[in-house]
Amino acid sequence: MNTLSAVVNCSVYRSGRKIGDITVEDISEVLREDDTFVWVGLLEPDFELLRKMQEEFNLHELAVEDARNAHQRPKLEEYGETLFLVLHTAHLSADTIQFGETHIFIGPRFVLTVRHGASSSYKGVRERCEHLPDRLAKGPGYVLYAIVDFVVDQYQPCIDHLQQQFHTFERELFTPGAQKNNLQDFYELKNKLLILQAAVSPLIDICTRLLRFHSDIIPKDIRVYFRDILDHVARVTQASDRMQEMINAAMQVALAQVTIRQNEVVKRLAGWGAILAVPTMVFSLYGMNFKFMPELEWKWSYPAIMGVIVAGCVVLYRRLRKVGWL
Repeated sequence: MNTLSAVVNCSVYRSGRKIGDITVEDISEVLREDDTFVWVGLLEPDFELLRKMQEEFNLHELAVEDARNAHQRPKLEEYGETLFLVLHTAHLSADTIQFGETHIFIGPRFVLTVRHGASSSYKGVRERCEHLPDRLAKGPGYVLYAIVDFVVDQYQPCIDHLQQQFHTFERELFTPGAQKNNLQDFYELKNKLLILQAAVSPLIDICTRLLRFHSDIIPKDIRVYFRDILDHVARVTQASDRMQEMINAAMQVALAQVTIRQNEVVKRLAGWGAILAVPTMVFSLYGMNFKFMPELEWKWSYPAIMGVIVAGCVVLYRRLRKVGWL
């Protein structure tokens, strides 16, 4: 992606109102003005653009290196007056959960977001903030809240989608006479849930640290908003934990059903084996090379023996069917 297309927006704000868009080269000049802050959004920038951002915002090289390389764990790190956050994003698109990353640099006078992967656009977040100038006047701290809150709000539809899939597989699992093996479905569902949990769980620690520290970026009157985010995160975490327990239980039931079906097959084979044992025993007896055999000279001996075999097989069949082996 070229440099121009990677810059989604680059705007300056004063007293909660947008003054206008600026170029990347003008950022350092604007930051010298009083009562202003800059909000920049990047989408999968290249190395040169990130180096330019490092120069304009005086960012730490280690944080810039993390922002250039995706696949970072969710975290909050402090580099002097700048905070660096990594958020894992998830959003539902065409009944498919798509995961991405958002890296956020925030200081007393700026907010810089770097999106990687299938991350949702923050255009709507920006528009909502610009329609609330009184809150946007609180500075970059409120912008950070708006971004994190938007990311967290995307988790709940994903959890709901996974729960719908689980209920579908669960109905199939307990449908009488169903022969489908749901183990693979439950395994794939659990894998998606674990990825989502890995994105959500670290936000508890991140929001707690933002509530307790960094008062220069997160003023006291903004912390109430982060408590609201913490409550949403806790709700999603509890729902995912309950769902994980249900998936584990369903997988155990699926394994038990596989064992039960195997036992049914073994019982049926054993039943037919018992029935076939009757003619096998009789035929093996008369296959012996002895001169004097029971009823060997009687003309009705063959029909009698066949009748005994049939009667014995019928009796065994009825008894085994009665006890559920056939």
